[in-house]
Amino acid sequence: MQIGKYHFDLEKNSYIMGILNVTPDSFSDGGVYFGKEASAEYGSSGTGSANLDRIFRRVEEMIREGASIIDIGGESSRPGHRKIRDEEEMDRVIPVIEALRHRFDIALSLDTCKYKVARAGLEAGVDMINDIWGLKWDDRLAPLLADYPDRACCLMHNRKDPDYRDFLYDFCLDMEETLQIADAAGISRDRIILDPGIGFAKDYQQNLLLLKNLEIMTRWKLPVLLGTSRKSVIGKALDLPVDQREEGTAATTVLGRMKGASVFRVHDVRTNCRALRMIDQILNAEDGSR
Repeated sequence: MQIGKYHFDLEKNSYIMGILNVTPDSFSDGGVYFGKEASAEYGSSGTGSANLDRIFRRVEEMIREGASIIDIGGESSRPGHRKIRDEEEMDRVIPVIEALRHRFDIALSLDTCKYKVARAGLEAGVDMINDIWGLKWDDRLAPLLADYPDRACCLMHNRKDPDYRDFLYDFCLDMEETLQIADAAGISRDRIILDPGIGFAKDYQQNLLLLKNLEIMTRWKLPVLLGTSRKSVIGKALDLPVDQREEGTAATTVLGRMKGASVFRVHDVRTNCRALRMIDQILNAEDGSR
């Protein structure tokens, strides 16, 4: 699969997407890379120059630890988060995208569901749009993505009404609806990655059930991204705070790989990359007997 100019063999290999939140309120790392003062070099009104240095160090660290994609987010999606204006989100992410594009040779993803933010991000050079609403938040987004045939998109399951009659059946219908929107807009399926949306519009048992049955995602014959990093389903299962969920995240990464996922969106790059290297060695083992 092509993600911008970068080729990913998502049928045979697994890849880490490193999380870079430039927000003041993300559930795990809000405020770490977010600042108020402008960067003179990149003309930003949203991200401080001191924080760009911190961002550079973090991205360098994630690349060194094995990340193949960096996912940049400017608005928190945690429960109870404050929705922000498009302009505020763009002030946060566009200077970061421009700075990273200038400094690093790595695939960049923009985590947004908004047309104006996605358009600005694509113009700034992101290789993928990561849409947590699966093209259902802003009906202008799908046609926009169709106009960029060299860029990829990750389409996640989500819904405003979390009232399911038959959870797995309704989940599949929701994903089919997302793909119908993509097809109608002219987005080629060879540019689409699907995300089951662990932690979004699902309760604890539904998240566990979906992880248990994650192979259901293979029915669409498209690459699957799994994002469980430090989420509440892990915290509740292990009774651990957000900063102690590394092992639980790695366990779901291994499970996801065994059930067909190939891209993993995580905070702890090194741990999950090593876990994937191990499971890939096992999955790719050949019988040498004669």
